[in-house]
Amino acid sequence: MQFKNLKSLREDKDIKQKEIAKYLNVSQNTYSQYETGVISLTAEVLIKLADYYGVSIDYLLDRTNNPKTQK
Repeated sequence: MQFKNLKSLREDKDIKQKEIAKYLNVSQNTYSQYETGVISLTAEVLIKLADYYGVSIDYLLDRTNNPKTQK
């Protein structure tokens, strides 16, 4: 399953996969496979990405169109 919001967030901010991969401490290839759904996103990776972009995990997983987190 591809994660369109995850890829869109990165591209909208002009961030390369290599930069996000470094932030997550994974290879660029691994990060690419996260975006395309080849490798499942772990809870740890989801939390880091949600914090990095300031969005909800549901938004990253394309479960909602609302990027805002609920507090």
